[in-house]
Amino acid sequence: MKKNENSYKKSGVNISLANKLVSHITKISKKNVKKTNNSFKKDVIGGFGSLFDISNLKIQDPVIVSCTDGVGTKIDLANKFKKFDTIGIDLVAMCVNDLIVQGAKPLFFLDYIAIGKLDLRKTKKILKGIFKGCEISNCKLIGGETAEMPGIYSKDKFDLAGFSVGIVSKKKILDKKKVKKNDVVLAIPSNGIHSNGFSLVRAVLKNNKLPNNLKKEILKPTKIYSNEILKLTKRNLIKAAAHITGGGLIENLLRSIPKNLTLNIDLSKIKIIKIFKWLKKNNISDQEMLRTFNCGVGFCVIAPKKNIERIQKVFPKKYKPYEIGYITNDKVQIKLSKTLKW
Repeated sequence: MKKNENSYKKSGVNISLANKLVSHITKISKKNVKKTNNSFKKDVIGGFGSLFDISNLKIQDPVIVSCTDGVGTKIDLANKFKKFDTIGIDLVAMCVNDLIVQGAKPLFFLDYIAIGKLDLRKTKKILKGIFKGCEISNCKLIGGETAEMPGIYSKDKFDLAGFSVGIVSKKKILDKKKVKKNDVVLAIPSNGIHSNGFSLVRAVLKNNKLPNNLKKEILKPTKIYSNEILKLTKRNLIKAAAHITGGGLIENLLRSIPKNLTLNIDLSKIKIIKIFKWLKKNNISDQEMLRTFNCGVGFCVIAPKKNIERIQKVFPKKYKPYEIGYITNDKVQIKLSKTLKW
């Protein structure tokens, strides 16, 4: 190459380095295929499109469900604390937890990583988390894209997006139309902030020092609920569900009940975890906490009251569902009683 000759590498994109990353992904992808019990033996990483065999899925009247999401500004704190090995779990969780709201079994996942300058060590750690998230949710990473974008992202900055596909029988679809008067609302605990509200978290951290006992809580990866929720769906124990993400507890629950019914929530029953109690102390109103964060409730299910005990048995002690409300047919769509216990 001549001294002044232009090249893609000189402009900031290193194709050779990207090829090394693809080789790494191919190796760990083979392990993922074995762990997620997919019988399709075709190589799926590196092609123009990804293949997934559904002929061995014994599902009557199958319906495909798809979701896409990211992890928002939690990425900024991952960069700040140089913690990259769990942010991929968050990415998978944000997509998979949306799939299971309709009772769908996660099948496969694709990722998109956009980065200013490709750093193999950093990107491998991000991918490690993505593969771990797929392993937890028993789905397969079958493809993706890593885009090196100098000038668009600064050297250390990156962004993540994910896309997931699941499948469910028409008879097993969780649907708000099934919700009836006197059904109960059960809260399933979160394990922390998950991946919503981090713009507010970052604003708080600019002026307030995080206590040492809470530092690990900030980047704790989002809980994936797929295994438990799919067991409940299989046993016909629940009617509808809600993933508590952006908009908080109330807005997401309202998406899971018919408009002619009323959501009754006793705020005092919500089991608030420590990280939210600390955030609340930083001049944030109850209303803002409820609409921004999960406040300790990562997922909800709506079910007949008679099923509560059987539902609880499916979960480990740390994530045992508990009753926070019920459904009526009053003239308003929502009734909140009492206040949050900080």
